[in-house]
Amino acid sequence: MEKKSTSPLKSIITIVISLAFAGFFLWLALKGLDFKVIQKSLAKANYLWVLFASVFGILAYWFRAIRWNLLLEPMGHQISNSNSLWSISFGYLMNLTIPRSGEVARATALYGVEGVPVDKSFGTIILERVVDLICMMGFLGLTLIFKYKAILSFYENSGIQPNPNKIIIGLLVLVIGTILFFVFKKKLSTIPVLGKVIGFIDGIFQGITSIFRLKQKGKFILYTLGIWISYYFAAYLVCFALPETSDFTIADGFFIIVVGTLGMIVPASGGIGAFNLAMKFGFMALFISMGKSAELGSEMGLTYSFISLPLQIVIMLVMGLISIPMLAKARNNRVSHADMEN
Repeated sequence: MEKKSTSPLKSIITIVISLAFAGFFLWLALKGLDFKVIQKSLAKANYLWVLFASVFGILAYWFRAIRWNLLLEPMGHQISNSNSLWSISFGYLMNLTIPRSGEVARATALYGVEGVPVDKSFGTIILERVVDLICMMGFLGLTLIFKYKAILSFYENSGIQPNPNKIIIGLLVLVIGTILFFVFKKKLSTIPVLGKVIGFIDGIFQGITSIFRLKQKGKFILYTLGIWISYYFAAYLVCFALPETSDFTIADGFFIIVVGTLGMIVPASGGIGAFNLAMKFGFMALFISMGKSAELGSEMGLTYSFISLPLQIVIMLVMGLISIPMLAKARNNRVSHADMEN
């Protein structure tokens, strides 16, 4: 009984902390700015471009759903694209409540409709994050080539100072920990309590290494490109909705998606506040690198964020809410089919 009572309490505390993060960063973003100026910019925006951006936002879901199937295939699981799509959508919906809870929710949802073990599907989700990080590094590389001045300006204004030593130490700990795990795995698995834990980790490892057993590597690369091209246009097309940013170049789009991703990494509900602050500093840096007003850049960054972020949240809500009855229907069909076979 104690576990059941503490679980909701932990969830409530996590949500409260997440909302506190969102409120704090939103306060930082709006601090010292005249919100009436942003309201005027929002009023004169061309929302037809936002509609175009939403198409690419939804398309990214579909590409990700098909790509997930390719990762599960080497482990002997053939799942429907629709169940994959709705499991992903449900996971994103959960991220709006408790940050980072969506990965577990997504794997659990897929187990309910397809019977794929949670540890294995969770392993493929970790793999997806690694692949996404590599793609993000690609965008960062393009940004360094084409918008180097803007990146320097962003770091100067945001106060973010990357610490290479911490990154190197973190990687060393991860590598050494992985090596020690495999060296002592057999001995540790004989301990009853650790046996299940090691089994779960093994399942995750199978999911992560599924990329080396892919039968359709070409398709995996194409769908990965499709996901990130969709992300790019979902972010870039919103710029055309505002007169002040309608002349942004393709290279400016690279910079925006990198800065926006940094904002979404912060554990705030739906990226609220953190994304707004990142866009404020990001657009300020872009405007400074173009020889324009920093104040105008910060105003346009916030205006952009108040269009782009709600768009992302609306897509998450709509797709997520649709996923609930769709997953319930698929789960009932699976149970009924199993009963008929028995």
